[in-house]
Amino acid sequence: MAFFRPRVSREAEVRFLADQEVGKTFGDKLERARAAEQQMLRIEAGGASLVEVREAALEVDRTLTDALRAAEAAQRSTFGVKSYDDRIARRKAKATPDGALWTSEVERLRTLRERHRLTGIPRKASI
Repeated sequence: MAFFRPRVSREAEVRFLADQEVGKTFGDKLERARAAEQQMLRIEAGGASLVEVREAALEVDRTLTDALRAAEAAQRSTFGVKSYDDRIARRKAKATPDGALWTSEVERLRTLRERHRLTGIPRKASI
């Protein structure tokens, strides 16, 4: 008598399908982040008040975070459904060309967001 183990859990399949849907929106979210950054630069160049510049910078942060989440979802779905349950499958998937591409994109966006958070968002003026 043979015992067969299911290949992946039901939870992994659900998360995989959800990540595929979120990952499809990556291009749109990245374009929104670029547009928000251009808007922030126009506001800064126009000599706007600190409050307006801060609001624009916070919008850039929100759009970058959305793009990063979409990139992470696309990365996980590129790794495949088995990688949700198995760390070895996840490591192997990172070594594939598509996995390496998404890993570098996620790292690039994470670095960009952190640099923006450290230097691009002006602090509130003290009263």
